[in-house]
Order: sequence, then structure tokens, then C-alpha cells
Amino acid sequence: MEYEEPLFFRVMEYAAHADRDVIDMVSGNPDWGSPPAVAEGLHEYADTGGRQFQYPPSEGLRELREEIAARRQVPVEQVVVTNGAGEANYLAMGRALERGAGDEVVMTDPVYPYYPGKTDMLGGEQVFVETAADGSLDPADVRAAASEDTACIVATTPNNPTGAVYGEETMRELVAVAEEYDAILVSDEVYDHFDYSGRFTSALEFDSEHRVVVNAFSKSLAITGFRVGYCIAPERHVDAMKSRHMLTNVATSRPAQAAVLHALRETDPDYYERTRDTLRERVDTFTSALDDAGAEYTEPDGAFYVLARFPDFPGTLENTFELIDEAGVAGMPGSGFGSAREEWLRFALVTPRVEEAADRLAAYFADR
Repeated sequence: MEYEEPLFFRVMEYAAHADRDVIDMVSGNPDWGSPPAVAEGLHEYADTGGRQFQYPPSEGLRELREEIAARRQVPVEQVVVTNGAGEANYLAMGRALERGAGDEVVMTDPVYPYYPGKTDMLGGEQVFVETAADGSLDPADVRAAASEDTACIVATTPNNPTGAVYGEETMRELVAVAEEYDAILVSDEVYDHFDYSGRFTSALEFDSEHRVVVNAFSKSLAITGFRVGYCIAPERHVDAMKSRHMLTNVATSRPAQAAVLHALRETDPDYYERTRDTLRERVDTFTSALDDAGAEYTEPDGAFYVLARFPDFPGTLENTFELIDEAGVAGMPGSGFGSAREEWLRFALVTPRVEEAADRLAAYFADR
């Protein structure tokens, strides 16, 4: 998979300059609002001043790391706070590749496109494993694709873009494959709060020196602009990851960390359940309307994306632009997520206008 400029930027820029109203379903920017405790935490922080406005500890505020460690039931020494899940993935993949254990990174197809991009940036070699039609991943296929040159296996659950959720047996076997080939399983669990199946299993359930879990609060607290994430790694890997973090970022925003800490302590679980209810309704609404467009589509078990395929309309960048111009709906081309779903388009259900978007798509394809 060739990777240069992220297609997200090109599609968002094109939609922003369109000559009509466009419903934005491109990027996963939550629209449902953060819990009030986020703003409360920022207000409290703003009044601290002085030393509290200076560099935080590079690995993250101690109190936030302790809160994360308690929630994930791991030693605090294993937690590094990062600039979102993006940096956490970079640290984990970098650690996997720098050990001299190989240069291959095994990932799924379809794939979140930043993984192959990071692989190239880190000097690794991309190896793809195609998922099933429903997005499920067979660990036997991962084992077949792995080799003595495999340094890293990247898995995302719940998955972007397929919405698949990997259950206990899948995660256990992925950890086993990583152990068998002296690789590191990088388990990206940023959508863990958006599991509608009840099958989600964190890689942390399996004690191993060969797995690193990455996550962030960007989606769960609807704060993609705060850039607060974290990775949890065995202590043998933590020091190297901290060094890479310090050299590339120095530290993560102190006020954002303080606000997240306050929000974690003060937000009622009902906030997360209401969000899941909203997204379940959006999935039902959007997919029901897609039936009228004659589309084939995925019904996600997690996250908040739907892949759709329309008759005689492959998911190219050019066709994505056409939908913006003619239907007023902006999604992402399936070709941006690898080769397995090039005929499809991905839509992020992060707008209250999902029914209108699906109706626009149905009307457009009815007239073609």
C-alpha cells in the first residue's frame, strides 16, 4: 500500500470548498459533546498558575497515570501518557521495530491508513492480512502471514473501518502469534467504549511481554483536540518508549491532562451509555436508509463507522468527490483503507444528520 499525503486531508479540504451544503462524515470527530467535567477540569486548572503552567513529567502527570493504572489494573510504571493514540501507536511500533527482531509489520486489510504510513516512516515492511466480509480476523491467517522477520502485529478492536470487535479467543491467539515469532502485538483499543456486542476483550487480559495496548480519551470523552492518549507496555519496553516520546514530543499538554483526570473522576458511567445508545440509533437509521439506495453495507459491532458499497460506483477518490458535489455527502474512499474494500466507501456517524445523509445518497443513486 503506497502512502503519501493522508486522503483524509484531501477529502476534508475538498468538502470545505464545495459550492453546496455538505454533510461531513469523513473523520471521527464526535459531535455529541464532552461530559461537563472536562470543562470543569480546565477551569480548575486555569486558576492554578505558576509552576502548574510549566513542563509536566514527560511520561505524564503522576495522578493521571495512577488513575489509568487503577482502571486498567496494571502497575503505574507501565503507563506512558502520549499525544493521543496516534503517538502511542508510533511509540509501540517504533519499539517493536528497533529491537532487531525483524522489519515486518503485519496488519489487516482493510486498515486504518496511518498504520502503513507509520510503518514506512519507521523503515518497516508492510504485510497485510485480509479480514472476512464482516471484518472479523482469523488469527490463523495472521500466523500464516507472520515469519521470522515479523517484528510487529497491529490490531484494532473495535475496528476502524469495519466495526468488527475481536473476542477473547481472537485476542488470545494474536498474543500467542506475537510470542511465537518474538513480535510485539500492538493492540489499538481507542474505541473500547463503543462496543455494542459485549465481546470486546482487551489484550491486557493476557499477561505477556509481547503485547502493548494503546488507547486515548479522544473518542470516549469527545475531545479529539486535546490529544491525550496512553500506552501500557511491559516494563522491559517502557524506558525505550519513554525516550522516544521525550525526543519527539517532550511531554503531553499539562492542562489537557488535568482536565482528563478530573473528567475520569467525575463523569458518571451513564454518559458513556447514552453515547452508545445514540450511536446504536444512528447505525440503525443510516443502514435502514441505505437499503433504499440499493447499497450493501456493514453493520458495526463497535466504533461508529459504516462501510457501504453502491452498484457500479467504486470507492475511489474521484467518486468520493462526486458524492460531495452531487449528493452533498462527504465520506472516505475505501481505497484509502487498503485494497480489500476498494469498491466501498466509509461513513463516520458523527453527525446528527445521518438520516438526511442516507436520504441524499438514496436520492442520488435513484437518479443515476
